[in-house]
Amino acid sequence: MMKQDVEGVVVSGQDLTEFAAAIFRSAGMSRDYAAAQADILVWANLRGLDSHGVLRIPWYIDLIDRGDMVVDAKPEIVSETPATALIDAHGAPGPVGTLAGVDMAVRKAREAGASWITVRNVTHNGALAYYTNRIPALNLIGVTTVSSPPNMAPYGAKAAGVHNSPISIGIPAARHAPVVLDMATSVAAGGKIYFAADRGMSIPEAWALDKHGNSTTDPNKAKIWLPFSGPKGSGLAMMFECWSSLLADNALCTPRIKGEKTAEEEQQQNVMVAAVDVSAFLDPQEYARKVDEFVDALKGLPRSGHDPILVPGERESQVYEERVREGVTIPLGTTQRISSIARRFDVPSPW
Repeated sequence: MMKQDVEGVVVSGQDLTEFAAAIFRSAGMSRDYAAAQADILVWANLRGLDSHGVLRIPWYIDLIDRGDMVVDAKPEIVSETPATALIDAHGAPGPVGTLAGVDMAVRKAREAGASWITVRNVTHNGALAYYTNRIPALNLIGVTTVSSPPNMAPYGAKAAGVHNSPISIGIPAARHAPVVLDMATSVAAGGKIYFAADRGMSIPEAWALDKHGNSTTDPNKAKIWLPFSGPKGSGLAMMFECWSSLLADNALCTPRIKGEKTAEEEQQQNVMVAAVDVSAFLDPQEYARKVDEFVDALKGLPRSGHDPILVPGERESQVYEERVREGVTIPLGTTQRISSIARRFDVPSPW
């Protein structure tokens, strides 16, 4: 399904997934790897997280061309205890390495009550909620964070020193959908700035700096992201680098701050996945009931306006239902960039 929209082209999720998978297969991925990579991108589009959707395809192909994304890499367990593990993804596509961490975190949490898994050298893993969203369905609480080379100015600086590392937390519920938080430590996720550029829109002044450290509203000049709430956002980003990259013996920020590596070198990430088995504390059904009760109480509070009170992940679930039914609008700027990739691999585009 495809139709023209005033903001771009509307494509069905199925057509978009098949198209993205075909591109990744043509770029050298196995059918399973390509399917996983396409699935997470379109999942993001369907949930309204367009900043992490198919607009990333040209960048991913660039990572493959540069050798940063290794299309046939296999994650390897480096060290392991009953509750922890270090996995080296060796540059594997994001969902390949990160899902290996999620699977191990779930298994170890079942056995030990809780787990902490670090995955190093994985390429861009996309929307974190994609992974965390899987964990509550198993009566587990899940937490994921990711660190990359610096792209955000710490509070008080005008140069990049930390990454706008996101965090996602998933909580199981009963009547309600799982409560899933997914947020970057920057004012806005970098993909939102790229999305604004594709739509020809300006960005708020508080989002980013240009390469000289000056505030900008031009998404094409934005090079350095700004942390949310000043020291709070940059403080969290620093902690995430410490408990993922440094713990994995794969520092990403320090070498670039010191000039030992450029920002463009080795665009890989380090991921932390933690899981907690609810049954280690109380009956999972009772816990899920208590979460429902909490959500209901929040929604019953007096509202400050006409909009309903929403919990983390609820708006995305609503958008998902709408876009599954009506399709995803891809901005014309994005279709133009992806079309050049499609022509390169002789893959027919859905638009």
